[in-house]
Amino acid sequence: MTDYAKHGDVNGKSLLICDCDGVLIDSEAVAVRMLVSELETRWPEADVEPVVLPLLGLRIERVLAGAAAELGRTLTSGDIEAIRCAVEAAAKEAPLVDGIETALAQIDLTKACASNSYTDYVESVLVRTGLARFFGDRVFCADNVELPKPAPDVYLAAARTLGAAPEACLVVEDSVTGVTAANAAGMTVIGFIGGGHATSAQIDALRGVGARHVFDDMSELPALVAQWRMSGVLNLH
Repeated sequence: MTDYAKHGDVNGKSLLICDCDGVLIDSEAVAVRMLVSELETRWPEADVEPVVLPLLGLRIERVLAGAAAELGRTLTSGDIEAIRCAVEAAAKEAPLVDGIETALAQIDLTKACASNSYTDYVESVLVRTGLARFFGDRVFCADNVELPKPAPDVYLAAARTLGAAPEACLVVEDSVTGVTAANAAGMTVIGFIGGGHATSAQIDALRGVGARHVFDDMSELPALVAQWRMSGVLNLH
């Protein structure tokens, strides 16, 4: 029996699907600082950061709506667009996650990127960092599906477009929102907490929504992929 057959993929195709922010580029901490700064400028007396942090991984529009509702404030459509542009501009310059290039180069699976961000932003990040060579046009973003993460739409679109069964997909995610989405898609999900925004509480949070393993060093990724391909499961903790 081949490793592909173990995953139940009649087309003989397995995928490694990576989130972008927090997995490929270390952008979440940069984005949070900009987001908090923009909101504090508009709401100088509000304690913004504790409200924003639990919302990471959601579409920025949902983060802003949630923060406004929690703090009893309002944002205009112009505010939302300006904040989104400021956050994306800052995040575009974020460095690569340490070790990601080497890890991806060692993994011979077809690779895709599935993000809650906008397609133009993700594609520009992949080109700037040189990671586009690993993903090609296999980029799937929330602006091209009906529902963003935590709905499974973007992950199911990736599997469907690339001809792989969901159970033949291994996903790397850094947020509760992303793990929830990939798990709902029927995929095996591992959680990465090596980014600049990571906290110890993230470990339990990611496991709590379905991450089969949580790791903090991208040099571990090739071995985790190899184990999954051989056994079809990941039961590490």
